[in-house]
Amino acid sequence: MTSATLLTPATSSRPGGERPGETTRAAERAYIRVLVVLDTAVLAVAILVGYLARFGDEEPTGSEIPYVVVAPVLLLVWLVSLKAMRCYDDQVLGYGADEYRRVSAASMRLAGGIAIAGYIADVGVSRGFLAISFAVGTIGLEVARFAARKRLHRARDRGAGWSRKVLVVGDTAHVLELVHTLRREPYAGYQVVGACIPDALLAPVPQRLGDVPVVGSFRGIPEAATAIGADTVAVTASGELTATRLRRLGWQLEGTGVDLVVAPALTDVAGPRIHTRPVAGLPLIHVEAPEFRGARKLVKGFVDRSLSLIALLVLAPLLIVIALAIKIDSRGPVLFRQTRVGQGGEEFGVFKFRTMVVNADALLAELAARNETDGLMFKMRDDPRVTRVGRLLRKWSLDELPQLANVLLGQMSLVGPRPPLPSEVARYDGDVARRLLVKPGMTGLWQVSGRSDLSWEDGIRLDLYYVENWSLAADLTILWKTFGAVLNSRGAY
Repeated sequence: MTSATLLTPATSSRPGGERPGETTRAAERAYIRVLVVLDTAVLAVAILVGYLARFGDEEPTGSEIPYVVVAPVLLLVWLVSLKAMRCYDDQVLGYGADEYRRVSAASMRLAGGIAIAGYIADVGVSRGFLAISFAVGTIGLEVARFAARKRLHRARDRGAGWSRKVLVVGDTAHVLELVHTLRREPYAGYQVVGACIPDALLAPVPQRLGDVPVVGSFRGIPEAATAIGADTVAVTASGELTATRLRRLGWQLEGTGVDLVVAPALTDVAGPRIHTRPVAGLPLIHVEAPEFRGARKLVKGFVDRSLSLIALLVLAPLLIVIALAIKIDSRGPVLFRQTRVGQGGEEFGVFKFRTMVVNADALLAELAARNETDGLMFKMRDDPRVTRVGRLLRKWSLDELPQLANVLLGQMSLVGPRPPLPSEVARYDGDVARRLLVKPGMTGLWQVSGRSDLSWEDGIRLDLYYVENWSLAADLTILWKTFGAVLNSRGAY
């Protein structure tokens, strides 16, 4: 979901009772306290490592200020810098990349500021000590935030942890769509607890939209939020919610502790492409066009080929062992070359280690009725055509390692949409065909989100999201997550 936060109400309590969402706020504050403790511990270790790496057992010389003073002051100033960069803001904690960017920016800006101040004041603090401390500290902060977030996500997946309780407001169809979107990614921390729909759609008996209770109409949104303990009102599309009514709703929620967010009809657009600009009092959302060529594409191609070459050289012994195992296990070639469709609809031969018997294609017609996925792909959890070694290779995605050669040849990318078969492409409609605007990838959002466990619709949605919103930073994130997906072997068969 793409949402723009319009108002952050004051934190004063309602007279005569607990403010809505107080339990959530308490859990949020507890999570922030954990982050502060983690950050403090990481920075203390980083400063200690910087001191030991620079001086060891020697006594520091050449500094007018003793390091017993420098160390705690640096730690305190670093924490203040994190606070100043809003690294503990609940709007960025627990989801998205902005939290990591702010942590890095706070550390780098502080490092630059100290370097400039030290030069101007001619303070003789060791540059080696500072460089090591900031390098270790910045990396440590990112790792600690990542670990804390993963623990939070696991708690949210279980229905626990700190999550916002959301009252969804809008027309029935848009409410159902927004509920589905929020529940598709429970780790994002938005738990739908009720809905308000237009007055004309209300019935005299209690209603439910799916399993979401309808708790009121547009006339009593603040009262409905209080009744169900919601701390967030998410407004989606509705003809009855005019700009005037939405503005008045914001006024009504002031001082209640309930946040107001708006979910535009525009979805699956990443943050870097979205810019909100106030024009004539209207918060207009400007959406930049996707980038399919240019300097960033050239850099992506260079990174792909460089990393694939390094990976082939490093993994050469493993590739040889796998080839021998395949040859010993069953008759047939070691490599399997299959025609796939790449960027612009051009066909190429994708390389994979053979995981099936040699006549696998001939047996496909007999198994077509046992297809376990919807859409245009064939997937079967216990496919009898897969060999013994093939099952092991598929479980750990080792059968795809030869595709590094396709990346080196420029036919594929390390990260991208799944490479489709020509038979699939022949049945694409106009929307799905947009997958062919970029090179297919060895891994992608489909790989780190469930692989074969995904429905056809969800797989296409993820591929199209990547096509529209790719970036080098996102590629690195997906590559990192791929290792976890492979180790978990979820959806691999």
